[in-house]
Amino acid sequence: MEDLLLLVHRMPYPPNKGDKIRSWHLLKHLAQRYRVHLATFVDDADDWQHVPAVQAVCASSHFAPLSPRGARVRSLGAVLRNRSLSYDYYRDAGLRAWVDNTMRQHGIERIVVFSSPMAQYAEAWPQARRIVDFCDVDSDKWRQYAERKPWPASMIFDYEAKRLLRYERQIAAGCDASLFVSAPEAELFRGLAPESVARIGWFSNGVDTAYFAPGDYASPYAAGELPLVFCGAMDYWPNIDAVQWFAAEVLPALRARHPAVRFVIAGARPAPEVQALAAQPGITVTGTVPDVRPYVAHAALSVAPLRVARGIQNKVLEAMAMAQAVLVTPQALEGIEAEPGRDLLLAASAAQWIEAAAAALAGPAAARAQLGQAARQRVEAAYSWDARLAPLDRMIETPAARNGAAAPAQWTTA
Repeated sequence: MEDLLLLVHRMPYPPNKGDKIRSWHLLKHLAQRYRVHLATFVDDADDWQHVPAVQAVCASSHFAPLSPRGARVRSLGAVLRNRSLSYDYYRDAGLRAWVDNTMRQHGIERIVVFSSPMAQYAEAWPQARRIVDFCDVDSDKWRQYAERKPWPASMIFDYEAKRLLRYERQIAAGCDASLFVSAPEAELFRGLAPESVARIGWFSNGVDTAYFAPGDYASPYAAGELPLVFCGAMDYWPNIDAVQWFAAEVLPALRARHPAVRFVIAGARPAPEVQALAAQPGITVTGTVPDVRPYVAHAALSVAPLRVARGIQNKVLEAMAMAQAVLVTPQALEGIEAEPGRDLLLAASAAQWIEAAAAALAGPAAARAQLGQAARQRVEAAYSWDARLAPLDRMIETPAARNGAAAPAQWTTA
């Protein structure tokens, strides 16, 4: 087995949030084919207990502690250098030294970068094949934040959107492949970085259908409730925005028609504005739960009212895998191969959400079950991790030429 360097911005375990789900399956997949040398950050004290689980699949590894508060302060120095805040947020001399020593010691010729700020550690090794999994177009996420946040936050987000896009384009121009989580994300970046269009592709997330499956779970809900569950990391602004919007614009009218409805927000680290929602009638904020599956399995509906979204929403795929009826916005559906009305429910405006949810709750439970079964079948057929990651193997071994030649077909398919 040949050696490969994997650079990940956050320790890829436990796989309990979107980026860690993707990076954990990426690591496991690569470890079956290469001796993987992993460099990553640990930004959550609870994650240190899981270091042995990650080390077990690596040839060598380096875990750099990262204090989010300290990193935010450090990132402000990027303004003086006119560069991305994200770059300085993940800047670490110890991690860089470990990477350089590991590259020299093992003569590594392949580097996989997960998340754009980690590309700074591959810049010194242009002779290696360098594949960057951007996942999402993060610069566009910051642009959307800038449009929705008040000043002065909007000014900071606008600064980061522009500087990060500049860095993303620089990365794409110098590496062998720039990969994203969905066709729409890849297409968006092609428009933003036309000079690198020949080397832009994508591979979608999969779902662990053995873990996320219908089963005999004890219900966490009170008898007689009609729970609508939202799952996700609740310190992440797009999730915060989603539940606030749903609580204000959809839930009151929905409870007027179905008083038994309860909106259950199940996710770790709820921000203060999320915790405040628990004071409203019909809302429960759980905080961290040991297992999210019972909350999904016993919900009347799984809801994803995201208004700002990038890439693939794992929460939607996981609920579909559990044969649950899911109601989503167009933003939450982007990049997911599912047919509205057959595999899940789709609504855009608040009025549409109220009508769609009310109709689903008023109808027979068998209709929701049928929708859930179709969703499960869709995921089983299209979203196994092995199938989704297969194109990556070809990209690592046969990267596109850096002369602007047309990309092979596999670079633009999942």
